[in-house]
Amino acid sequence: MRRTLRLYRRLLGAHLRAALQYEADFWIMIAAAAMTQAVGVVFLGAIFAKIPHLNGWTFWEVVTVYAMVSLGEGVGSLFFEGSWRLARRINQGELDYLLVRPYPVALQVMGSDVGLNGAGNILVGGVLLGLGVAHSRVDWSAGTVLLGVVLLISAIVIRTAISLGTNSGSFWIAGPFSVFGYALHQVGDLARYPITIYALGVRLVIGVVVPFAFASFFPVAVLLDRGDAAKLGLLTPVVAVYCVVVARWVFHRGLRRYESAGN
Repeated sequence: MRRTLRLYRRLLGAHLRAALQYEADFWIMIAAAAMTQAVGVVFLGAIFAKIPHLNGWTFWEVVTVYAMVSLGEGVGSLFFEGSWRLARRINQGELDYLLVRPYPVALQVMGSDVGLNGAGNILVGGVLLGLGVAHSRVDWSAGTVLLGVVLLISAIVIRTAISLGTNSGSFWIAGPFSVFGYALHQVGDLARYPITIYALGVRLVIGVVVPFAFASFFPVAVLLDRGDAAKLGLLTPVVAVYCVVVARWVFHRGLRRYESAGN
């Protein structure tokens, strides 16, 4: 395990150093990501300027949910962006290079690229999370802090696993881009808001079928002690393990279908 983590860090570091050779691109990507997240918060502010709460959730509580998604996406982009390049590697036959190396193929795929915009998402998401929690009613204690850390890590794992699993659909859906992965990523944006505002069908999709809500809404519900939602939120670490197992199974199942580029 130590060797695997060390090699992953070195693999990721090589791609990060290569990306940082273009400093202007680096700062532009961070600024663009930060502005995108800021626009979302402005949109929330416009909504709450007209209403006092959203189905019982205050502005700062919704900001906290929004921040969880931003953080999850940021970590996924910065450290595991390679998942979104899987379709091109399959299409071009570039996966051949990874198959002959003595290192887990899934980790090679995930660490094969760096999304510099992720740094901006992490920065803004962290600030929003801090502000949201500070302005929300949370009964803090040592146990609450520990629980919050576990829930945050589990939420990030869920987002990362979902990205790998959905992008693995490229093994079955031929093409240079992960159409299936991008489509589900758009569905995941619904989890930026309390899922209680949606109809039952939507809740089932983002809470059960593809559990995006366990990467944002349910962990926040635990910290805010939101009744039944909080009870479900305690299952977030279990859902994280489930997502990793399913994503790994789907990836290796698809890997058996890989036929190279034929040249």
